[in-house]
Amino acid sequence: MHITTIGNANATAANAPVRGSSAASAESARIRSDVDAARNTALSALNNDRFRAMLEQISDPGASGALMTMSAENVVDFNTALSRYAENSK
Repeated sequence: MHITTIGNANATAANAPVRGSSAASAESARIRSDVDAARNTALSALNNDRFRAMLEQISDPGASGALMTMSAENVVDFNTALSRYAENSK
């Protein structure tokens, strides 16, 4: 799987003009910062080999079929899981 970025992947929101009061400017700066952080996180995930491998696995039709058939009947509460872990660690 190869992912290509189209356009400028750098901080494009930082180049947007800011208008209005200082409160609006502070809010705009916060939003730009949040957008830049989200963009950097997404690009990091797309370039991460482990994430790519996981994405390939869950996009496989067989794997997605298995995920769909999983039910909530096998849900275990935290204390039960902790005690089973302790039993298996001995």
